[in-house]
Order: sequence, then structure tokens, then C-alpha cells
Amino acid sequence: MHHFHYKEDQLFCEDVPVAEVAREVGTPLYLYSHATLRQHFLAFDRAFSGVRHLTCFSMKSNSNMAILRLFALLGGGVDIVSGGELYRALKAGVKPDRIVYSGVGKGEADLEYALSTGILMFNVESSQEIVRLNQVAKRIGRRARLSIRVNPDVDPKTHPYISTGLKENKFGIDISDALDQYRMASGLKGLDAVGVSCHIGSQLTQVEPFVDALRKLKGLIRALGDEGIRVDFLDLGGGLGITYENEAPPHPEEYARAVQAELGATDLTLIFEPGRVIAGNAGILVTKVLYTKATREKTFFVVDAAMNDLMRPCLYDSFHAIQPVRPRGREKVKADVVGPICESGDFLAREREVERLDPGDLIAVMSAGAYGFSMSSTYNSRPRACEVMVKEDRYYTIRKREGFEDLIRGESIPDFLTEDLDRGE
Repeated sequence: MHHFHYKEDQLFCEDVPVAEVAREVGTPLYLYSHATLRQHFLAFDRAFSGVRHLTCFSMKSNSNMAILRLFALLGGGVDIVSGGELYRALKAGVKPDRIVYSGVGKGEADLEYALSTGILMFNVESSQEIVRLNQVAKRIGRRARLSIRVNPDVDPKTHPYISTGLKENKFGIDISDALDQYRMASGLKGLDAVGVSCHIGSQLTQVEPFVDALRKLKGLIRALGDEGIRVDFLDLGGGLGITYENEAPPHPEEYARAVQAELGATDLTLIFEPGRVIAGNAGILVTKVLYTKATREKTFFVVDAAMNDLMRPCLYDSFHAIQPVRPRGREKVKADVVGPICESGDFLAREREVERLDPGDLIAVMSAGAYGFSMSSTYNSRPRACEVMVKEDRYYTIRKREGFEDLIRGESIPDFLTEDLDRGE
């Protein structure tokens, strides 16, 4: 359930008219519902209330500090993939011992930064990373807690670009090689092997791939026990999907029942890294129609949001529902909703049946709370959108809109190129 609904012939977020926010802060803008974020986090977290667990929000899906702070106050942690994400999480008040560090290419400086803050553990993804982490830990006089991210070669039945658990993917260590890597890690003085981790992909709409992966992980954990290597954490990653169009993903409670049925009684602490399932349907992208354009072949609605604001449609050919902020009961037309960027791939929807729109009309691009702003850029020197959170009948700007001056911050022109500038030419 989300808190975007029509009332009095206009779209509301909780108790605030979307058009009112757009009028006062401008477009394009990302708009999030506090109640939906809270409800989705608790629905996932409480589904596992019968076992020891930690819900670590996958902050690559949405890294706004206000959202991270909300989840921290609800007892959650975060899954990070960079030193920058660690910095954000700490500034938002996430406790270090509730942070897990994933990612295939952690730099040495980031490893040292994370070690110095005392994060819960590193999900390591290669033998060279194990060696590097040990070297960094010994140099700064710390012991690094790690789990090895295992690649179980399970087909997640999702888009190829967000599949991460097959042999051909760059992530993790092949499960057939994992035991040897644990033996190596256990022999290094700067490391403590404390867990096993796995993440097979994103936007999964079936429970079976999760269960298949867990079944393989159980075998590895038994083999580790036979070797005298005891692990305390089992990180099952994230990946649970949401409804964008016609998908019917399992509810977190169904997922939890399947995991607990397969795992049985355990002393392990389970770690989960949900992102999209919490944030996806908690946010929308609001954009204004600039122009309408009809050719002999197609109708286009040109809006002020673009692929730099929401990359998913052009990157994955993803579906996002398009809804008018103020429905007027007009005829439906088949049209492309496109942005101002100079790329043919700059679209938010193609061949979509939508209500006929006029310049100045507002539309909501639904299910944009995950991998929306966090994947945005300043391509074509377009300042990034603002982010707003609604709580009940009030709204709060949680990231101000960028301006032109933000686009060139940090840039400089060297002296040998400034002569004409100095003369005013």
C-alpha cells in the first residue's frame, strides 16, 4: 500500500495536494510519502520478528539522509557499496555496527575508512580483496569482520542487468570455490570470518530463487562447521520486487515464511538488504508538460523531466505508470512521454495510453522512489531535481534543487586558458 491517492479530482500525497508542492518548489521534483516509507520498512522488518535479524536498507536505491534517518530511528541499518555511502549513513545517524559493506570494487582508502568506524562486516567478493582487507586491517591495528559473498549460480528470473547470482556475473565468489577462500581468510591474522552472504539479483517476483540460493548456502555453512569455521551471520541480500505494472511479487510475510521454512531452527543472525521493496512505491517523480508535438507517425508529450532525472526507462526499458496530477476526463491517446535531452533514448514512457495533455499540465511518474534520484545525473548540464518528503499534511524539502552554480562547483580554468577571459573577450 502507498499513500498516493486521488481526492477532489486531484492527486494527493498523504494529505498534501501534489499540485501545491509542485507550484511552490517547481518541477521536476521527487516526492516521497513518510507514511509509506515507514509502513514498508516495518512490514519487512516485522515479517522476520520470530528470528534474530537485522534489516539493512540498501541505500544505493535511495540515499537521501532524511530517509536513512527514518530507518535508523526504526532500528534499521544500511547496506553500503562505497565510502561515500558510509559517510552519508554515519551523518544520518546510522550506528556503525548496523552497517554492512558490499560491492565488488572497494578501494583501499574506503576499506580503511570503514574499518576505522567499526562497521559490522565486509561482504568480500574476491580472493584479492580478502588479502587487501587483511593488509589494511593489520596496518591500522584492527581486525576486520568479513563474510564472503557467494555466487550460487541461481537464475533470479529478472532483467539481465540486475541479475547478480549467475556464474557469468561479476559479483561474488563461485560457491564451489568458497570453502577454500574461507580457509585462506581464517588463516590471516587481520581477519575474522563471521558470516556468509549472497545476493542473486533485483526486482525478483518469485520466492523460489531465494529458496534455491538458501539451500546451497546451508550446504556451505555445514561444510564450514566441519572445518571448525563458525559463522554467526547469514546475509541473504535483497532483491524482493514491487509492482510497477502487472507484476505480482510476494509479500514480505510470504518471503519470510519461505526463508524460515527452508532454514529451520538456527542460531544465525539473518541480515537482509531490502531497497526497492521499501522505497520504490513510496516515491513519485512529478514533471510538467512543456510542449505537445504530433507527427504523422506519433504523438509526443515533452516534459521537463528527462533521462538524467529517471534513468530506469532508458536503461532497462522499465515501465513506470504515468498519472495526471489533475485528471480532466479527456480522451486517451497513445503517446511517448519524452524529455528535453538530446538523445533518442530520453523517454519516460513509449507508446503509452495516457489522457491527452496540454502544456502546463502536471503528471506523476509512479513507483520512482527507488533508483530514481540516486541514479540521476547532470547530463546536458541539467541541475538535479529537488526531493521532498510529505508527512501527513505538511511537506519538507529534504534536498534543495540544484542551480547552475552547482554545475560548475569544483571546476577551474587553468591560467594558460584565462587570457581572453581577463580581457573580457
